[in-house]
Amino acid sequence: MTLWEKAKAELIDIIEWTDDSSDTMVWRFPRFENEIKHGAQLIVRQSQAAVFVNQGEIADVFPPGQHQLTTKNLPILTTLMGWQYGFQSPFKAEVYFVNTRNFTNLKWGTSNPVMLRDPEFGPVRLRSFGTYVVRVSDPAKFIREIVGTGGHFTLNDVADQLRNLVVTRFSDMLGESKIPLLDLSARYDELSSSLTQKIAPEFLEYGLEVTKLLVENISLPREVEEALDKKSSMGIVGNLDNYVKFQSANAMEAAAKNPGGDASAGVGMGMGFAMANQLGKALTTPQEASQGVPQPPPLPHSETYYVGKNGKQAGPFDKTAILGYITKGAITKETLMWKEGMAEWQTAAQFGEFASLFRTTPPPLPK
Repeated sequence: MTLWEKAKAELIDIIEWTDDSSDTMVWRFPRFENEIKHGAQLIVRQSQAAVFVNQGEIADVFPPGQHQLTTKNLPILTTLMGWQYGFQSPFKAEVYFVNTRNFTNLKWGTSNPVMLRDPEFGPVRLRSFGTYVVRVSDPAKFIREIVGTGGHFTLNDVADQLRNLVVTRFSDMLGESKIPLLDLSARYDELSSSLTQKIAPEFLEYGLEVTKLLVENISLPREVEEALDKKSSMGIVGNLDNYVKFQSANAMEAAAKNPGGDASAGVGMGMGFAMANQLGKALTTPQEASQGVPQPPPLPHSETYYVGKNGKQAGPFDKTAILGYITKGAITKETLMWKEGMAEWQTAAQFGEFASLFRTTPPPLPK
């Protein structure tokens, strides 16, 4: 403080703050040795609060208006200073002005993608961002918990902490919501409201209030968006066979409207027949094509078997698998088996194709 400012403070004792910045949250009133006269005028403007601090301890808080500093309106400070019968001489106290207006258009966003499991697309990575609005709702708590003894505290000093808190709670909430990926864009309002309710108590611990929070966008990685675009295009095209026929017809029409093209030069008639032949093939359905062209016979049907063991049914198994189980001893001649066409279950030894595998005991020697 300069000599002139010191002398001016001795003559006129008016304590006020005219804020001309857009990001200042707390500003400490400069006063030589923090001395304040009895009867000094305190001017607190709209969207401000004045907090008196005595030796690091929060004392009185003043709302907007003009106040004359006496023992009547400084009850806490009077108690702390021990003024039993009032005071007439200057006293020492720090005065902090707190900006209580709304700080708007604060950004939040995920620095890294959030991994989620979608019921339709499986594991996906999402990025999200939005804005929020915050204001100081409890000036004393805000100074105590966040500001400390700083003489000039701006929004940038606390923005990173608030943004990290919003992103962490949003990532957790999004994972728990289990909203399908394609339905997220229709749930922005619900997500914004839920996130506001989730983080509001934690902001209050700092003396802050979240007055508005918006989820503006939830985006997918580029490769996933391209895959979705392809899927949407196929849905619009519909039947692929009809689409191919339509494209072939358009190609024929375009060639007919171009008399200077190859279709009408020297071999125009031959090209016309060739194109007509190609069009006929394109317009021929698979059923019609199968009637005129010999088709190979269907593959032979291999028999399958079912095995019943310990009251449980297993299968179907092909013949190779059954042979393997018999060789390993998993299927014995008493094991029940069934195949298509049988009226009831029979032991494995009764199946002619496997009976020889169970004749491992030699007959008795002749007498």
